[in-house]
Amino acid sequence: MGSFIIEGINNLEGIVEIGGSKNAALPIIASTVIVGREYIIENIPDIEDVRMMFEILSSMGCKTQYDNGIALIDTRELNTHSVPENLVKKIRSSIILMGAVLSRTGNVEVAFPGGCEIGLRPIDLHLKGLRKLGAEIHEKNGILFGSVNNPKGCEIQLDYPSVGATENIMLFAVSAPGNTTIYNAAKEPEIVDLQNFLNKSGFSVRGAGTGTIVIEGKKNEEKDILEYKIISDRIEAGTYLSAASSLKSKIYIKNIEKEHFKSITSLYEDAGLEIRETHETIVVTNRGRLRSLEKVSTQPYPGFPTDMQAQFMASMATANGNTIIEETVFDSRYKHVPELKKMGADITTVGRVAVINGVPRLYGAEVDSKDLRGGAALVIAAIGAEGTTKVNDIYHINRGYEKFMDKLRSLGVIITEI
Repeated sequence: MGSFIIEGINNLEGIVEIGGSKNAALPIIASTVIVGREYIIENIPDIEDVRMMFEILSSMGCKTQYDNGIALIDTRELNTHSVPENLVKKIRSSIILMGAVLSRTGNVEVAFPGGCEIGLRPIDLHLKGLRKLGAEIHEKNGILFGSVNNPKGCEIQLDYPSVGATENIMLFAVSAPGNTTIYNAAKEPEIVDLQNFLNKSGFSVRGAGTGTIVIEGKKNEEKDILEYKIISDRIEAGTYLSAASSLKSKIYIKNIEKEHFKSITSLYEDAGLEIRETHETIVVTNRGRLRSLEKVSTQPYPGFPTDMQAQFMASMATANGNTIIEETVFDSRYKHVPELKKMGADITTVGRVAVINGVPRLYGAEVDSKDLRGGAALVIAAIGAEGTTKVNDIYHINRGYEKFMDKLRSLGVIITEI
């Protein structure tokens, strides 16, 4: 799966441009199957998960082209409601196709999804919402079979503001007659982007970004070519901000929507990073060792995102003092901890709580990337570590970061891939 070799103690300086949002691109790509038409979508990140989603669409009869951030998608010739099991096992977000394919064809067959192993991520809320809208769903040998004869809008109360469940319900409800209201909906910016895309597609969705989303269900027969540009990736921006925490640094992070990651910048400011905002750019300056924070808990948006937990832990590993991190979203998202400890980090975990006793310096070692964000955290740790670090299984990192090595090199990181 490849490895990164990183020479440590890299002071960072330079400009990094953030690409399109992975977590916005995947559901928007999935939603193109709802209406058979041609789409031109800009700011699509060049990452493995996107390529896998294109492969899934192509296997179902759709046509996809991708070049320099622009995707051309033609879903007019969708010829099956069966999503290939071998591809679904590789990408978690493929489950979003369930609502979209049901919306288009009235039937769907899809395996339980794969992706990073970061703990239990049940899709009960997805299925509960789709069933309330009129879908009949049963499971056999790891395959979900869904059908719908008389869909109708309804009120859906989510037990938890799940991003995936909110998206799946939206994608099915847009073509279910009547109004659907989702209560306790996820509020992430990526949900707002999906709403904006659906509305530009001719549907009617309002309320995204709040806890209540209202969808006016209707059949949409518009066939004109649709053009859209997705938002930038707030987690990618946060990851480069984290990288600046390793040593003395001054970096410019461009092409961002600053409001989307206030919870990230505010924590790092509390820890001692200097962050100055300009138009679509932030300037991050680190003048020395960060200070620890008493306690940080991951939360649904607008709280501190679980997708930044590992990177923040890498930053706190060399902070001055002790930090407690509580992971409230996933139950097994500390697989990077044993790898950080190989580099000299002093971290203790009990259930979903991690206690980080900051040490003055980490040291190069051979470590294994277990998942996307944990892998990025190991690279961040390696940048400030003394000596050489080998990060294995970088396939996980490339799933979600566009040109990661090239962008780090532009900031002065000595990194090669083998």
